[in-house]
Amino acid sequence: MNDNLKFIIPGEPCAQGRPRFTNQGGFVKAYDPEKSRNYKSFVKYVATHEAQKQGWLYTELPLRVSVTACLEVPASKSKKFREAAYLGKEYPTKKPDVDNLFKTVTDAMSGILYKDDKQIVQANIEKTYSAPTRLIVEIEVITE
Repeated sequence: MNDNLKFIIPGEPCAQGRPRFTNQGGFVKAYDPEKSRNYKSFVKYVATHEAQKQGWLYTELPLRVSVTACLEVPASKSKKFREAAYLGKEYPTKKPDVDNLFKTVTDAMSGILYKDDKQIVQANIEKTYSAPTRLIVEIEVITE
């Protein structure tokens, strides 16, 4: 078993959207917005493929998870800002929120790579400017 798994989810990161509600048969039902649902499906696909490729086995052990969101510098920013951003001297303080990004990814991997996201006992999430846009996900089983 491989105790570490690292993979990249290409494309623009998508944060967990606000739940939507519908009334079915007199009962209120909550559901994910379509954009969040589609992104979670994509994350599941990439995570499953990478887990198989890297020899990761489904686990119920404690986990350390790190997620880095690499975002594009807005076109409206100056050349000076863009250069500073790619050197790590400027940070993306715009949406998406880091906690919503983390939730989207960890919810998608729950039941696929590990039993439940309550196993995550250490977490790191950050946003940075980098091209191309992507999410970098690292999972480590804590065995000590």
